[in-house]
Amino acid sequence: MNQAQNKSPNTINLSPPSLLALGFLSFIIVGTLLLKLPISHHGELSWLNALFTSTSAVTITGLSVVNVGEAYTTFGKIVIMLLLQSGGLGFMTFAILAALSLSSNIRLKQQMMAQETIGQTSLAKVSFTIKGVLLYSLFFEAIGTFILTIAWMQEYDFSRAFFYAAFYSVSAFNNGGFSLFPNSLMSFADHYLITFTISMLYIIGGIGFVVLMDIKRARRWKTLSPNSKLMLSTIAGLNLFAFIVIWALEANNPLTLSSMSLGDQALNAWFHATVPRSSGFNSLDVASMTDASTLVTMILMFIGGGSLSTAGGIKVGTFIIVILSVITFLRRSEELRVFNHSVSKATSFKAFAVLSITAILIFLGSFTLLILEPNKDFLDLLFEAVSAACTVGLSRGITSELQPASLFALILLMFAGRLGPLTLAYLIATPKKSRLKHPPADIQIG
Repeated sequence: MNQAQNKSPNTINLSPPSLLALGFLSFIIVGTLLLKLPISHHGELSWLNALFTSTSAVTITGLSVVNVGEAYTTFGKIVIMLLLQSGGLGFMTFAILAALSLSSNIRLKQQMMAQETIGQTSLAKVSFTIKGVLLYSLFFEAIGTFILTIAWMQEYDFSRAFFYAAFYSVSAFNNGGFSLFPNSLMSFADHYLITFTISMLYIIGGIGFVVLMDIKRARRWKTLSPNSKLMLSTIAGLNLFAFIVIWALEANNPLTLSSMSLGDQALNAWFHATVPRSSGFNSLDVASMTDASTLVTMILMFIGGGSLSTAGGIKVGTFIIVILSVITFLRRSEELRVFNHSVSKATSFKAFAVLSITAILIFLGSFTLLILEPNKDFLDLLFEAVSAACTVGLSRGITSELQPASLFALILLMFAGRLGPLTLAYLIATPKKSRLKHPPADIQIG
């Protein structure tokens, strides 16, 4: 039997980055077609707006050119909710989970792809982790739905309260940021249960599934893995730092926190300190925040959440490894250590690569928007580019005012931002070794 006969006729010979890109693209196309159906929307809905909404949902960004609550029917909102869920869990998670349900043994190539996607070093842990991703998502979304249903039943009947609760639980846990209210969550700025529950959903969703599973396994700080300790301590530190800074910067701003009670100030400062990490909700008018708060927000959006989470950005692990690498270099130390464990130079190179690529993506996106929108404010456009590239979804209120070419640029930014880090992980997972050695060069740095 020849080699051609050994190949399965159903085998698709695609590289992992290509397969991943086509997977997300297929979700976006299907979502666009479903949202364009007359049953999905009220009145007229252009193809570009349908494409923009679908891309924003699949990439779990949250930017929108229309009022989701008014423009789409119940069916359309369910479509958006399903797109958020599929985008949050990730195409590869669904694909591999489907393969595992059909066969107990998946091919080595697919196992390696899964291994790099979920960040596991052991192939034996791949199926266990993927199943855990699905179960954890459903578990926390169910809890969120239950709490939010009770909260919203004070204002709506059960069916509407339950639908709102389910939509916001999926949107929050997947860090999607889609809202059914025209002012996001500004109407609930003084509703502690709703605002705090939603904040906990997107924080938990942004920690990372591997860390959540490690917490369940270890149950004690001492027995957690170095990765989990680093993620949890860094996220806690960032949240606390941002909370203090945002509160201090906005406490005297009459357009945001100044007119609120002390408790409401604390709640909304906490919300806006944690929400930029990838969730696009807002309980304050983002456009009315001070320039200093806006800069802090963009930095937080750039950092994002944990690896293998529903959050975007460069990821917390990337951020802290870059910082520690710089500190290690300045100290003239030979080894980068984290919780008495060494970190390889290859990991540092990967972190700097992710940071550099994301920064370049934001620069190109901002530059494009500045050319296409010469009459718009520089800070507004930069904020929009960072939000799209880091798949956050916060906006200073200009998304619906942008021309079609600018919206298409944002679509590309959202797609690249969601796909970029994963694709980069595939590209750097299998380095090509060369026997050819070159003489060293003395390059001046700094």
